[in-house]
Amino acid sequence: MSSRFVAGFRIEDAMSAAATLGGQGLGVTLDSLGENVSRPAQARQSAQLYHWLLDAIPPSKLNANVSLKLTQMGMDLGADLATEIVGDLVRHAVAADTFVRVDMEGTAYTQATIDLVRKLHAVPENRGHVGIVIQAYLRRSAGDIATLLQDGIRIRLCKGAYSEPPDLAFPEKKDVDDNFVALTKTLLKSGIYHGIATHDEAMIRATKEFAEAERIDRASFEFQMLYGVRRDLQRKLVQDGYKVRVYVPFGDEWYPYFMRRLAERPANVIFLAKNFFRN
Repeated sequence: MSSRFVAGFRIEDAMSAAATLGGQGLGVTLDSLGENVSRPAQARQSAQLYHWLLDAIPPSKLNANVSLKLTQMGMDLGADLATEIVGDLVRHAVAADTFVRVDMEGTAYTQATIDLVRKLHAVPENRGHVGIVIQAYLRRSAGDIATLLQDGIRIRLCKGAYSEPPDLAFPEKKDVDDNFVALTKTLLKSGIYHGIATHDEAMIRATKEFAEAERIDRASFEFQMLYGVRRDLQRKLVQDGYKVRVYVPFGDEWYPYFMRRLAERPANVIFLAKNFFRN
């Protein structure tokens, strides 16, 4: 089952999957799985995999970038360590003319993630080469987006997959959906290139309708989806002239990645089960 949603164990597996997707007109975000390292050496080893990816992207000629988690880069061991490691990766991304997306984890890390990304993006040469993820189910997200847009930071908007208490996150799907649409409109009108990450056809339809009504160029944003999920919809959006980027996870940390996500929210189990049998 994991092979449907994870590209493989090695960088070569990820690059092979990226090449296949690129041949279908899809962009990719490469993610070496792992989180919550316990020693600085582990964080630096995790970062080395990303340096290898950043070396591999330019000669591949693919529309590719990378996505990482701060706890994989040593955030639990100290913000200074994570800032140093991610800063080195962003500088490498600048040299490779690509982009580093810092994933959003649970709410214990939300503010620290925003602070780190803003700090790195404030370095003039890094502008446009480092971005962040914001989760629509969090009540604070509208305020966070307003702050990030003032800095000109690129955002991936997703619904959110962690288990959070109702005082921090909307517990009802309708409220999450309503917030997702509202935040999408804010992003599309910002003039900054963002990613709208969803497989929900209602959210995709709302995004398309708003872009058309506001005469927003289809090339000024992209839809983002998970590897192995709604492949039919990914291809259809490309055929219709939209940009689509596929999140491609790989690595031997696939088991804890799946188990943690599945244990946190029953909806994650249902989501993967439904998509396992889809095209």
